[in-house]
Amino acid sequence: MNILIIGASGGLANILTGLLHQSHPHAHITGVDSRPLKNDIHNPNFTFRKMRYTRSQFEKLFREKRFDYVYHLGRMSHVGGSNQQDIIKRLNLNLIGTNKILELSLQFGVKKIIVLSTHHVYGALSDNPVYLKEDAPLRASIKYPELRDVTEMDSLCTNWMWRFKDKISTVIFRPCNIIGPQINNSISQYLRSDYSPLPIDFNPMFQFVHELDMATILKRAIDDIDTGVYNVAPEQTVSLAKAKELVGSSHIDFPISLVSPLAFVLKKFWSFPDYLLDYIKHSCIIDGNALRRQIPDHHYRYTIDESLKLINL
Repeated sequence: MNILIIGASGGLANILTGLLHQSHPHAHITGVDSRPLKNDIHNPNFTFRKMRYTRSQFEKLFREKRFDYVYHLGRMSHVGGSNQQDIIKRLNLNLIGTNKILELSLQFGVKKIIVLSTHHVYGALSDNPVYLKEDAPLRASIKYPELRDVTEMDSLCTNWMWRFKDKISTVIFRPCNIIGPQINNSISQYLRSDYSPLPIDFNPMFQFVHELDMATILKRAIDDIDTGVYNVAPEQTVSLAKAKELVGSSHIDFPISLVSPLAFVLKKFWSFPDYLLDYIKHSCIIDGNALRRQIPDHHYRYTIDESLKLINL
């Protein structure tokens, strides 16, 4: 068995690699990333390649390895910034790079491709239903152009999945907020920061999944999850104020009407994408029942409270 993990430098990918070695000890795993590998992986069946996501380099790799399974975890995050140059760079990587990966997977006979999207594609809007299902419209880019790349990437993969469902199996995950010691996404930075604004007149509900639980679900996608789009979220929810309390970080109390002006000042201390403010103002709770029907024996190892308490380990 040959497995490709795109975005192998990230903390989630590192955990996934270890789990795959446990469940498929004879599998050959190739990790690819444009960044250097953060943590050394000591396993003779693992190979890491630092490379740019160009068609020529990818095509050579697919031709040499003849992968059975491809994990696309390489979506460029919004942590670095939201200026026009960042948006263009993300569009190039997340859309053009993803299209290359899909085309090459089909061309070289990959059995299954697993794509990591995000619940952010639904958007944090005041008229969201209490639980968003997988068929809900993807409205994230309506207000924030910096979410255009991830929304279009998700739509690209979903349309491609149904178009070629008879030729290749595709699984798309839209997880809630992934947190853990090895994760440094926008919501993790918000939770850890002592300068993060917290509305005193509104307390939205949040969902969190621990990095190990998310990696376990990614691992099980090879054998146990059929073609489709799946939200990933435990049934538990927690208020934003309680989440900050469990993490143990401080915050700045302000009326919700002043959160946006305050954020302009706070960006001098730490960087966060503008859309995060709407996720502080409005709940975006997703329904994870479709995935639970696929793997009914799966139980989240960490509760939300435990995940939040372990975020700084």
